[in-house]
Amino acid sequence: MHHRTVAELMTRNVVRAPRDMPFKEIVRLLEDNDITAVPVVDELDRPMGVVSEADLLRKSSAQPDPSGRTPIPHLEAWDRAKAEGTRAEELMSAPAVCARPEWTVVEAARLMAVQNVKRLPVVDETDRLQGIVSRSDLLRIFLRRDDAIHDEITGDVLRRTLGPAAEQVTVEVHEGKVTLDGSVEVKMMIPVIERLCRSVDGVVSVSEHIAYRTDDPRRFPTGA
Repeated sequence: MHHRTVAELMTRNVVRAPRDMPFKEIVRLLEDNDITAVPVVDELDRPMGVVSEADLLRKSSAQPDPSGRTPIPHLEAWDRAKAEGTRAEELMSAPAVCARPEWTVVEAARLMAVQNVKRLPVVDETDRLQGIVSRSDLLRIFLRRDDAIHDEITGDVLRRTLGPAAEQVTVEVHEGKVTLDGSVEVKMMIPVIERLCRSVDGVVSVSEHIAYRTDDPRRFPTGA
């Protein structure tokens, strides 16, 4: 099975900000390129952090309300320092949370979830910026056609990977939702088939209606 990598999904022509870029130039950079965040790089083009619209808005939220209706919010020392920043390296969220080009979609998505970030700068083995991958980039795998998913499951999963153990299993795919029918010799094969199908890029869900002849693992087919 071929799993799409970050290198295949990332944006390669990355807009970046040097560490000393002034506040207003960052705002203009975002506006001119219709983006909401930009990686901040050092002199060797290594990501130091990411500055986003949310980071920049701290500047406004820390100012007194001209109407007097809302008080100035309490900010921690580090948050206030960012609100008072004037250059990219003072305004950015750091350190940069980065991905590698060879990572799978699963690896990148899990890092985004754990770190609660919306995008990952992608770096090579020397930590130089190669691209950037966003949540929307990772979601593109779910645009795969149903027939492509069907062919990968029947060809790569059932025939080439599982062989005779799954030769009686049939597959239907609709809007990324996979339905498995048929039968197998041994019950323990069913979760194996289901797990492999779920790992195929573009699969939204898997439901199975697979019958089995025995739950004795000693009858496991030798060709699997």
